Amino acid sequence: MSQTRGWRLVLAPRGAPPSVRLFAARARRHRLRAALPWLVALGLAALLGGAAAVVYLTPALGVERIEVAGAGVLDPASVRAAAAVRDGTPMPRVDVRAVERRVREALKPVRTVRVQTHYPHTLAIAVTERTAVAAVPKVGGFTLLDAEGVAFLPVDAAPPGLPMLRVAQPEPGDATTESALTVLAALSPPVLAQMTALVAESPTRIKLELTGGRVVLWGDATQNAAKVRVLERTTIEAGHTLDVSAPGVVLEK
Repeated sequence: MSQTRGWRLVLAPRGAPPSVRLFAARARRHRLRAALPWLVALGLAALLGGAAAVVYLTPALGVERIEVAGAGVLDPASVRAAAAVRDGTPMPRVDVRAVERRVREALKPVRTVRVQTHYPHTLAIAVTERTAVAAVPKVGGFTLLDAEGVAFLPVDAAPPGLPMLRVAQPEPGDATTESALTVLAALSPPVLAQMTALVAESPTRIKLELTGGRVVLWGDATQNAAKVRVLERTTIEAGHTLDVSAPGVVLEK
């Protein structure tokens, strides 16, 4: 059975012949050259590990500023509070998607939000707020409603020029809310100028309350363009009701 002989580094004993000492020196240099890449790799690993520890575990690159853009009805301080990022949190450890989710869930006026890290110490939060298309009366004031049916902001008084919408439970996916918003979006400026409220009792029982005690029975959210044309061409006496639910047969009483 054959055996493989391994080389090992030895020091030439004192008094050894020059050829032996030369051989030993060459062997040492060979071993050092072979070990050098490993020594360099170990050094780099130690350096990178130390740098990673500084970055991930210390506030050397920690959050010092949270900049908020796009806040109008919202107070930037409320956006920072909803983000829930502590001062000094290492920037690489900030989960931007989690921050975005917390802001959206905590603040109804936020339609979209984008979070970015700006090294070395800044976290940037850009929000896009919802746009109100109607005010819904509630106890003690009103709630602003956007085009998606989200009741997102309570207010004491309805903003001037914003249509009034009366619906029992405004929310996204609610059939009555969606029908009411479809009708509202179809109304022309002349009609909106006369309207004091759009009332939706169900998806098929929608009516407009106009100035002078006038009422327009709208029906459901279909044939809206035809209903608007009829309403714009018809004069309604004060206190009277106009039924445009079937725009081909208009009734007034």
